[in-house]
Amino acid sequence: MNIEKSFNLFHNNYQHFLLGIATLSIVGCSEPPPPVPKTMLATPISSSTPPETVLSQPADKPKQELQNMVIRKLDSEKIRRGKIIYQTNCATCHGQNGESSPGWRKQGADGKYPPPPLNGSAHTWHHSTDTLSKVIREGSPPGIGGMPAWGNKLTDEEIDDVIVWITSIWSDEIYNTWYKEIEQKQQKKRQHKLD
Repeated sequence: MNIEKSFNLFHNNYQHFLLGIATLSIVGCSEPPPPVPKTMLATPISSSTPPETVLSQPADKPKQELQNMVIRKLDSEKIRRGKIIYQTNCATCHGQNGESSPGWRKQGADGKYPPPPLNGSAHTWHHSTDTLSKVIREGSPPGIGGMPAWGNKLTDEEIDDVIVWITSIWSDEIYNTWYKEIEQKQQKKRQHKLD
């Protein structure tokens, strides 16, 4: 099943569940780590510069798939800082590489969910940068997860750096789907509110 179909199936069948645990997207324990993702990072520009679509001549299926892939324009300095901040503050719960530990989908005895993986193998990529930033700043909603609020410990720039690092470890396919289906739509909504 391809990623887009998986996303649609998840979205349709677990929409209410997803809303209830949206904040768990950056909290948690996980399944065993997936293989190290292959990435296509462009020359670093800035995290505020939107990714571009790769334009290629469609000659065969792989090239056709690349035609609509997003090239990441992630600032390598933000990635470096984000990794340090993540490993200092987040790795204890989420794992050194965002892999977490098995059992993150099961509620604990207290009714709360453990921290999920952030490496693209769970639902973190189902949330916009705005949502991820809010969860990091405010923590888990009461009764859902155990993530503390980091807004009084990390600056907005540090939170942004952590999110850039997290998105940098996702596979190209996950990043592409996230950017097109989640992040780009959120950016359009934000722009519409400003107009």
